[in-house]
Amino acid sequence: MAGATASRSRNNWGDELEQVLREALRTISFGSITLIIQDGKVIQVDKSEKVRLKKPDFIDGSGI
Repeated sequence: MAGATASRSRNNWGDELEQVLREALRTISFGSITLIIQDGKVIQVDKSEKVRLKKPDFIDGSGI
């Protein structure tokens, strides 16, 4: 029974959403993935990725 419920839930997500989420997870190193939900359905996936600088000592901050 539990397998049938999990299978039904996965089908409700849709193949496109699964593909988008897998790609986002595969390509992100640092950051976040946000699902935007409207009327109980995912309508948008936002990916914010952080870029880490290896040598931040050149950033002075006096011009900020």
